[in-house]
Amino acid sequence: MSSVLDYIEANPQQAQRLIGLAYPELQKLLQNAEKSHHKNQALLESKKIRIISGGGGRKPKLSIKEQIILTLVYLRHMTTFQLLGIQFGVSESTANDTFNYWLPVLRELLPSSLIEQVKKKNLTMK
Repeated sequence: MSSVLDYIEANPQQAQRLIGLAYPELQKLLQNAEKSHHKNQALLESKKIRIISGGGGRKPKLSIKEQIILTLVYLRHMTTFQLLGIQFGVSESTANDTFNYWLPVLRELLPSSLIEQVKKKNLTMK
């Protein structure tokens, strides 16, 4: 488990400062995002034509909760993917891929104001 997720679960009052959501809101978001993720995965799996049965391959280093927290940390702090990778114990490209996977999922679940803040910051940095 990542130290960020451990810290938030040990200190729920700090969730707002770290990721921009209060702890009860975070719990709801995690539940809804997991449901959405499983629905998306089931849809993708139903479209695949398999020769070899599923279930093989490398397991992800981060749990679903940790992947969502990684995305929220990026949205809140706009750090580099290299630092996120170090913080969560994954490579820079994995941090980037994780963020880009979860952003559309969270865009449906989060208030648009948080996503718009990120867009504005990115546009002013370019």
